[in-house]
Amino acid sequence: QKNGVSNGTVYKKTFIEHFEQAPMYVAVLTFLGFGVGTIFGYLRDFMRAWGLEKRSVAAEREQQKDFVPLYQDFENFYTRNLYLRIRDNWNRPICSVPGPQFDLMERVTDDYNWTFRFTGRTIKNVINMGSYNYLGFAETDPNALKTVGKELQKYGTGVCSTRQEMGTLDKHVELENLVAKFLGVEDAMVFGMGFATNSMNIPALVGKGCLILSDELNHTSLVLGARLSGATIRIFKHNDMQCLEKLLRDAIIYGQPRSRRAWRKIIILVEGIYSMEGSIVRLPEIVSLKRKYKAYLYLDEAHSIGAVGPTGRGVVEYFSMSPDDVDVLMGTFTKSFGAAGGYIAGKKDLVDFLRTHSHSAVYATSMCPPVAEQIIRAMKCLMGLDGTTQGLQRVRQLGKNTRYFRRRLHEMGFIVYGNDDSPVVPLLLYMPGKIGAFARRMLDKNIGVVVVGFPATPITESRARFCVSAAHTREMLDTVLNALDELGDFLQLKYSRYSKSAHPELYEETRFEFED
Repeated sequence: QKNGVSNGTVYKKTFIEHFEQAPMYVAVLTFLGFGVGTIFGYLRDFMRAWGLEKRSVAAEREQQKDFVPLYQDFENFYTRNLYLRIRDNWNRPICSVPGPQFDLMERVTDDYNWTFRFTGRTIKNVINMGSYNYLGFAETDPNALKTVGKELQKYGTGVCSTRQEMGTLDKHVELENLVAKFLGVEDAMVFGMGFATNSMNIPALVGKGCLILSDELNHTSLVLGARLSGATIRIFKHNDMQCLEKLLRDAIIYGQPRSRRAWRKIIILVEGIYSMEGSIVRLPEIVSLKRKYKAYLYLDEAHSIGAVGPTGRGVVEYFSMSPDDVDVLMGTFTKSFGAAGGYIAGKKDLVDFLRTHSHSAVYATSMCPPVAEQIIRAMKCLMGLDGTTQGLQRVRQLGKNTRYFRRRLHEMGFIVYGNDDSPVVPLLLYMPGKIGAFARRMLDKNIGVVVVGFPATPITESRARFCVSAAHTREMLDTVLNALDELGDFLQLKYSRYSKSAHPELYEETRFEFED
């Protein structure tokens, strides 16, 4: 493996990602759909203002008409007039473990989704294609959860203190040592909330006079942490190494604005797997750039730890790299491990610094012991420390399921984003009217899906996001694929312009051939 950023010199295997552009007519119809929705939205707002339609949205009281508005009217326009029409597709309450199948509480609305009421009926055995249960550790098997039950009996449910006071238990120390061993680093620290692992620790690492270079598709937790830090933030295009190198070069040449002093620190923020695109970070090239320009690298492996790599150790292992290549390794336990919380790992000096300066360590309640035991149980299974090969089998099964599901979708003619090895599978819907229709009809077929639209995605790229699990059987995946094939024809969602065959020719993709 050679240093450098040219595509053919830093990778060891083929790296394929798909980002096919929709036909022009799809983009035109998508904008037209939003335009029609906007016109009718203004019409309904006019009717509400004149009392011709009931006003259900929050409004200022007459006595406060001279105050600064608490509810910004235009900011809520999209929520009021578009989101509410399809709100029944989100926040659906489930009443079972979120395994490969779950039970759903049925609800209906009598006022176009302003309010809901439960019917008392339960929809049984819905195939779960939305939860981040990548390795299937969200389970209720009594034998699997035996150790978790013992810890619950011993410690109870809560710690009622922070890590720096009375909240550091022997289970936390055991978990941190295990995480460090699993990742192959010197030390690790765990936190009770995955989101706060990013948002509360980035401000401890950088501040005023520092520069953050952030991928444009980074998760909100990274964005919030960067903003709270007070550092200067510059955005580079998603996985675009030329754009990143230009920002790094300019930062070195020009320094800070006005003073032209050198930046105190330059840190690159990226994710392992991007949760809305299904793409994998181009880690070897980023490591080469950070070495060349003496920057730091912060890698968020929330979706990739456990889900990729021959033994589930994330994108570092996926690219056959050393954990020492990354300065700050971050990940969460909320996905592959079926638990809650997150970790930061790396050099012992880094972790010791965070133990003292992290807002999460100082102010947040510690992780509860049964959750810590669940993570330990899952991690030992992955490492083979439970005396079985079940963990390795789960990782391999996830890879097989992912590649099968993605390949079949491509053959059917859907536009699917992301890397062939990513268990996050976005299927593009584009038009706002098809978001609700897609999710409702899939539920009618007893399949639970997640649909995503603006502002979580670009306004023209609404999508359904599938999360493949090792717990999905081939029969479950085939049931979903058959439903998608039928629904794709009915809603005309098969936008791909390329051949549909058992071995489709792939266009509009990033394809790199790497050296052995």
